[in-house]
Amino acid sequence: MKRVVITGMGVVSSLGNDLNTFWDNIKNGRSGARPISRFNAEKFKTQFAAQMPDDFSVLQYLDRNEIKRNDLYTQYALIAADQAIKESGFDIAGMSPYDVGVIFGSAQGGMQTFEEQVEEYAAKGEPHFNPFFIPKTLVNMAAGLISIKYGLMGVNFTTVTACASANSAMMDALNYIRWGKAKIIITGGADAPITPASMGGYNALKALSTRNSDPQAASRPFDVERDGFMMGEGAGVLVLEEYEHAVQRGATIYAEVAGAAMTGDAYHITATHPEGKGAIKAMELALQDAGLNHHEVDYLNAHATSTPVGDISEAKAIYAAFGDSKRLSVSATKSMTGHLLGAAGAIEAIISVKAVMNGVVPPTINTRQLDPQIPEGLNIITGQAQEKPVDVALSNTFGFGGHNAVVVFKKV
Repeated sequence: MKRVVITGMGVVSSLGNDLNTFWDNIKNGRSGARPISRFNAEKFKTQFAAQMPDDFSVLQYLDRNEIKRNDLYTQYALIAADQAIKESGFDIAGMSPYDVGVIFGSAQGGMQTFEEQVEEYAAKGEPHFNPFFIPKTLVNMAAGLISIKYGLMGVNFTTVTACASANSAMMDALNYIRWGKAKIIITGGADAPITPASMGGYNALKALSTRNSDPQAASRPFDVERDGFMMGEGAGVLVLEEYEHAVQRGATIYAEVAGAAMTGDAYHITATHPEGKGAIKAMELALQDAGLNHHEVDYLNAHATSTPVGDISEAKAIYAAFGDSKRLSVSATKSMTGHLLGAAGAIEAIISVKAVMNGVVPPTINTRQLDPQIPEGLNIITGQAQEKPVDVALSNTFGFGGHNAVVVFKKV
């Protein structure tokens, strides 16, 4: 079976729009939380998010036509993809374009465009829709635009498994390269969900933290006082490449994508299984796919969104899968980045790969007192980053509908 490695990465987030800045903020435990300024949120139960800084402008990265024709989520995807492709340094002109594909994830697609156009129609009563309305809202458009911009004519599609979308995309990319269907695949995820309808909808689900007085301390995974997640936005992109192809062209290899797996909870439309049955099996199958056992895993980036039910379910699942492992360190980086929905797995994959590269386990911030329901023996890293060798890292993502997607990364 062909080996698959990572040769490029790119990120757009509230904590930085280049890998070095992003990683520096993550390892030093900084929060991307800030008051929402994109719309007037004063009547909303949640008035903050891990939003891009106010001085961030897509005009720094894209031309006006790209901005005009694309929803914000696609703009984020294009910016992160450009970083990753440049980092990877592959020469599309020297390859068959059919050997390079795009498999991308998103949970909500062009939510902002949809809201704006419907609001305009409701206000004016005239159906004068923008000619770009439909393509801007399509959830597959980020994958399509990345392929169009760079002339990538290989496999091209989008995975939609809610908050597991990016990990689902990475699993498909891994397998397409393993099967010899591509030499390189651009993968990851993007979402731009800081909009009135999205924030209002998650408030209605009672999923978001309402700690408006202290946004930077709002997301507190596994903590006894957690009250919901912090919304985030952005994109993460990884260049996956067949190992021998990467070696032959002298590419820098960051880590190997050693295995992946997906399962379904078959339990509830929004809640994870209380005992984490699907999550346990997904972790076990991912390690089996990687040819590893649970004693070989050094770091686990937990899905842990800071919701009352979900965090306990995952903690139980991790303990069931790994037992009282002295080697395993666990952290929940959504405490810093917020929850980027369909992009979450992508930026958490980047964090996991950086942990492997640098021998640093990032912290879970804001977690002061662990919930007593969390199994004893689960080594959750809080406060400060932990320096230790990380040869194998595992990243969990779970999505509404009961989707569980797990990816395993390994030092090369």
